[in-house]
Amino acid sequence: MNDPGCEPVFIISVAARLLEMHPQTLRKYEREGLIAPSRTTGNLRLYSDEDLDRLRQVKYLVNERGLNLAGVQLILELTRHMQSLQAQLATAAANEESPSLDQASENLAVLLRALGAGTRRPNEQGRAPGPRS
Repeated sequence: MNDPGCEPVFIISVAARLLEMHPQTLRKYEREGLIAPSRTTGNLRLYSDEDLDRLRQVKYLVNERGLNLAGVQLILELTRHMQSLQAQLATAAANEESPSLDQASENLAVLLRALGAGTRRPNEQGRAPGPRS
């Protein structure tokens, strides 16, 4: 069964009005790969509630946090991974499944690497930084 929040129901003009954004901005975000609305057979863009939530996040990151679109893309990817991790942890906690917790831990390591953390080479582990020459 389809999630009702994923059902594409808003055409671009309605989505733009709901988000208080210009339709051209929505098209730009689609070109940049930040959003991928469904299309009708007549090629009209259809936005779901989930698409609108993602666009609200994009708008917040650009307008309130001052991120450029590359930064927004990174945050959107991390958000998706973190939501997946959150769901895995909730499932693992409910079922007391150790393998799921291990998988969640691995996913967290992926997120940290995406942020530039945890990128030490094996021979650097545990070594304090020495004086530079």
